Formats: sequence, C-alpha cells, structure tokens
Amino acid sequence: MTLTAAPVALEPAHAQIVSATLPLIGAHIDEITTEFYRRMFAAHPELLRNLFNRGNQAQGAQQRALAASIATFATHLVDPELPHPVELLSRIGHKHASLGVTADQYPIVHDNLFAAIVEVLGADTVTPDVAEAWDRVFWIMAETLIDMERDLYRSAGVAEGDVFRRARVVSRVDDPSGAVLITVRCAGRPFADCIPGQYVSVGVTMPDGARQLRQYSLVDAAGEGELTFAVKPVAAVDGRPAGEVSSWIAAHVCVGDLLDVTVPFGDLPAPTGREPLMLISAGIGVTPMVGILAHLASAAPHTPVHVLHADRSDQAHPLRERQHELIAALPHATFDVWYEDGLIAGTAGAHPGLLNLDGVAIAGDVQVYLCGNNGFVQAVRKQLAAKGVDGAQVHCELFAPNDWLLG
Repeated sequence: MTLTAAPVALEPAHAQIVSATLPLIGAHIDEITTEFYRRMFAAHPELLRNLFNRGNQAQGAQQRALAASIATFATHLVDPELPHPVELLSRIGHKHASLGVTADQYPIVHDNLFAAIVEVLGADTVTPDVAEAWDRVFWIMAETLIDMERDLYRSAGVAEGDVFRRARVVSRVDDPSGAVLITVRCAGRPFADCIPGQYVSVGVTMPDGARQLRQYSLVDAAGEGELTFAVKPVAAVDGRPAGEVSSWIAAHVCVGDLLDVTVPFGDLPAPTGREPLMLISAGIGVTPMVGILAHLASAAPHTPVHVLHADRSDQAHPLRERQHELIAALPHATFDVWYEDGLIAGTAGAHPGLLNLDGVAIAGDVQVYLCGNNGFVQAVRKQLAAKGVDGAQVHCELFAPNDWLLG
C-alpha cells in the first residue's frame, strides 16, 4: 500500500477542536501515554509479556514513540499543507505486521488510550465534543494502518497476523565484534525470498516464561529458503538494562535449536541498480547495509556504491570482514570508515573521530540508505541536507521505536 495523502479528512468542526486542544494534549502527552500503558497492561498483562518490548517500556521509549506518532498524525490532519507523515505510517505498519498485529487489537488501544486522556486531563476538559474529535483522529490513523497491514499480509502470502514460523537454526557464526549470525530454515514451508534491508521478528521464551519479540536485520541475499540475521548483545549502559533477548540469543542459541521467526518485513526500498548508492551506518546499523551489499553482489554488481561506516574501533565494527568481502566483489564500490577510538595501521579509507561528510563527493541522483542510533541518524541527516541532498533520497532505518524522528 502506497500512501500519498490522508485517506480521510477531518470534518471542519473536528479539525477546529483538535487544533485548539493539540497544545494541551501535547503538554500532557507523556502523562497520557504512561497512564495508557499502565491501564492496558493491567487489563491485558499478556501484551507486556508476549508482545511489547519490556526494555523499551521500562525506559519509556515506547511511550514517547506512541505519543509523538499520534501528535504528528493529528498535526497533519489539521494542516494538510504540512508534509504527510508517510514514513512514520509505513514504518509503524511494517513493524506491526512483523509482530502479527491484527485489526481486533486496535479497540483495546482505543479504549485504554481514551480512558487515560480523561484520567489525566479530567472530564471537564475532555467534553463529549473534544472526545469525539480525538476519537476521529485515532480511527483515521488506525484504519489507515489496518488497511496497510492487511495489504502487507496479503503481499507476504499469509493470513492476517499469521507471520510466525517454527524455524531450525542451521548455522551460528560468532563475529569478532561480539555479534552473532544466526541462519534458520523453516521447519515447514520454506521462507520466501526477502527484499534487501528487511528484517524478521524473533520470538524467544525468557526464563520467567514471557515470550519476548525483537526485530533483527537480514544480512544475506535472498534464496534457498534460509534467512540469516545478526544479533548484537546490548550491554547495560548508564543505568539502562542489558538487552534481554539479544543477550539470551547470544548465550543460548545453538545449531539445531528451534526459534519462532516471522516472514520478512521492512519498508526500505529495494535498490534498482540504476542510481548510485550511498550506504551510511554506525555500529550494528551495518546489518541492513550488509544485506544490501549481498544483494548487489548477486544481482547488480556494477552499481556504483559508496559505503561509509562509523564505529568505536575496528574491534567493535560488526561484520567488518564480511563487509570488506562484499565491497571487494563490487567493482564500482568505495569505502570510508571512521573509528572514534583511533585507527589501526594500514586501514584503507579509515579516518579518526566521528563520521564527517565534509569532502565527500555526493552524486545528485544518489539514493542514500542510513542506519544507526537516533543521534547518529539525526546528525547525518543534517549533514546530508547541508550538502543539498533531497530528503526524499534518504531512506532511514532505526533500531528503536522512535519512528517519529524520521519525519
């Protein structure tokens, strides 16, 4: 499903109310979403155990993402002249499809969200007219996502929500960086071919019995009914807990084990091979870029591609050897790398410090693929804009729920 404009407009009276109350909702959105999740998980604890990322919930990341997505969508509805939040909706739709979200779950979100709004703002503020206007915002956004997710399930050849497959681990490779490459083969019907840059959701049962889901990028070209994804254990840093699923996979998954793995999803556009590419990544954000490089090596080896990567050091650089092998297989590929902690002698194309696009030549028709943490993505987007790269030529992936940062 391709989105170019909101499928339904707000009625003028609703738009006026939403416009007038948007600052108030925005001022209290963190409180509203915190109360929303508290209510929803109290009524449906299985959602926190078996669907939502407990780490993101503990840090408040999921709450901020929900808040920003609704506010962004509402802002567009009351002012259609603003850029349409197509990237935000597309990313949410693909994430939902990868988790097996179905239309019957949206009323649960609706009921708990509106109860939270009333709880935080008070019934005197949330009059019937105000509730009706914001109810309309919610359902326009929800119905847009539901339609998109149905199209994604249809395109994947699965029934709505039926995305998980039992898959056997046929290979495990431990990368020197600490990342782990897991290759799986479906125990039943083979996996269909994937599009470069896509990801799968992987479900594992934790020691406390909770079934947690995480998305991991695919790092090999499609084919032969197997999928290979990369997992980098997330260490505890600055009071943030370690990644429970990534750490569990790295510590416990062996060849022969069975995992729950979804069919692939992800909204990065497939390279056409007609335009020059620039692949920019930091840390484990290299994984979708390795998947794109593998695709180019097998399907479009003469594509001009400039690969740029930033990391703490060569030892921390995930899939470094694989990335070098793929670049060497592409006759029109160039490579630059920035190591914050310094360089190793003889590293071709290496620079000290943080990634810097000063002096980097960028073709006017280049298609840029960008992946890393929030701060890195934002910083590189600003550098690209300063060099005159149109935002429509920049395709981002974030390993976080903050999809609104891409808008």
